Amino acid sequence: MNSSRFFTLKEARIGNNCPECYSNDSLELIFKQKLKETTFSKAITEETVCEIRCLNCEEQIFPIQWTNDIERVVDYHKRGLNKKPKSIKLKPMTWALIAFSLVLLIVVILFATGVISV
Repeated sequence: MNSSRFFTLKEARIGNNCPECYSNDSLELIFKQKLKETTFSKAITEETVCEIRCLNCEEQIFPIQWTNDIERVVDYHKRGLNKKPKSIKLKPMTWALIAFSLVLLIVVILFATGVISV
């Protein structure tokens, strides 16, 4: 069950012209950060992506189409972005495996030293 998805950090309307339909005030800037999930843990990574969509023509504006003005606005918003810190959260199944391993290790050590005998 390894999966990764992006969650939205920030959305902002920018006042630049759309390179496709030339509409003014219809561009939406979205910053997203990556979340990886496995069977044993959830982790927020440092990886972020930026996408721009036009709400008028409903097209995604790729970085190759950005004008200098759009790039400056994206850089401005990127500087003010509050990323979530890189983190890992262990799931309950992982904690159960760790606890079981520790109990098993303690029993083996006690049996090897002769404190416990069968």
